[in-house]
Amino acid sequence: MKAKILIVDDEAAIKKALTKFLVSLGYDVDAASDGAEAIEKAKDKIYDLVISDLKMPNMSGIELIKQLKTIHPQIVSLIMTGFGTIESAIEAIKTGVFHYITKPFELDDVAMLVEKALKFSHLESQNEMLKRQVKMQYHFDNIVGCSEKLKEVFHIVQKVAETDSTVMITGESGTGKELIARAIHYNSKRSKQALVPVNCGAIPENLLETELFGYVKGAFTGAIKSKVGKFELAHGGTIFLDEIGDMSLKLQVKILRVLQERRFEPVGSTTTIDIDTRVIAATHYDLEELVQQGRFREDLYYRLNVIPIVIPPLRERVSDIPLLVNHFCTIYAKNNQVAKPELSAEVMNIFMNYKWPGNVRELENTIERLTVLKPGKEIVTADLPEKFTKLTNAYFFKAGVTIPDSGISLKNVVEDFENSLIEKALSKTNWNKNKAAHLLRLNRTTLVEKIKKKNMTKPIKILQPSSKIIN
Repeated sequence: MKAKILIVDDEAAIKKALTKFLVSLGYDVDAASDGAEAIEKAKDKIYDLVISDLKMPNMSGIELIKQLKTIHPQIVSLIMTGFGTIESAIEAIKTGVFHYITKPFELDDVAMLVEKALKFSHLESQNEMLKRQVKMQYHFDNIVGCSEKLKEVFHIVQKVAETDSTVMITGESGTGKELIARAIHYNSKRSKQALVPVNCGAIPENLLETELFGYVKGAFTGAIKSKVGKFELAHGGTIFLDEIGDMSLKLQVKILRVLQERRFEPVGSTTTIDIDTRVIAATHYDLEELVQQGRFREDLYYRLNVIPIVIPPLRERVSDIPLLVNHFCTIYAKNNQVAKPELSAEVMNIFMNYKWPGNVRELENTIERLTVLKPGKEIVTADLPEKFTKLTNAYFFKAGVTIPDSGISLKNVVEDFENSLIEKALSKTNWNKNKAAHLLRLNRTTLVEKIKKKNMTKPIKILQPSSKIIN
């Protein structure tokens, strides 16, 4: 698509020459003789770039650009000026003008500036679009779930996002602690600044201090140049200290000082750096227990635990599982450009009874795998990994057997249960041993041996005599 350019100048010769030249370069160009005419044109057409003379009758180029930005905020601008008014042009740049063109000018110089201005405009538009996408991605409505426990989390997150309070997020691995941290940041007044995540458990202890606080050149062997730390990078925004329970006691002292004084010194430096950084921490540990064990500082714990948010494990919010399944099926079908699969009632029942030790992350990985392997198809029990098959056996076994007061033979019950499953698989496949072995997740030879050992035989169908009498 051609970039749309508006040229505004009261000198007809300049206006005509610029228009002809830019059209020859492939741009869609309109021209206006003054500010009023330019504004009228901008009401009917969205321009990517405006090139305006600085001094014009009735309305200056600066005033025109200000008014055009109220109509189209993303419009980028160039100002044309004579040598005697370059200072005014520089002042215009401070108000948002991209650059200035001095008269008289070379057309090739104009072409270069136009190209740069349009590239800048494109990058700005992309940046704004990405910011909107991030905001949407981490909006509260996109944290999937309807359980009462998750609603309690939503309520706290909405309240705390409006503040600068330090937040401590606790929960098992895979529950979505980082997702909550991002939701807090991107829905706060700091959302235009950086969110800097640091996984304290994944970085070796001897490197974590320099990662957090940076260092100066020569601070240690190998420090050939200075490095900015994560706390400084997060100035004005938020730092997310994930798995803070893995942090050493020595480093906890420095973190405590940052929280108390909002300042620190990079490694090897005597210069103090002041910061305005919000801190969100997270851990899967019980920090109170770590405090009692002497592995976590009590004073730091209370500094971090200003606003505690506890994310429940997936097994405690079973009602969210169908919503999450649908959500992840939709996402991974779209990402892989395949048809969305559907889960059978039996599979959904298994998912609802599974304990999900890996929580939402484990469910997401499972759905991604099933979506890729069975696109657009119904997911049945046979499609599930072995861990779910074991659960299926245990679930149906528990559901179908009661223990009398006189006791029960475990060996006999297990044997009967195995016989029943094999008979059902053989019946379902019309005694096709390959298919039956596949349903039972067994090797064919193993199934054949079991059939022989149990003396199982295919039932013989007895044909009933016809009721029709033939004379």
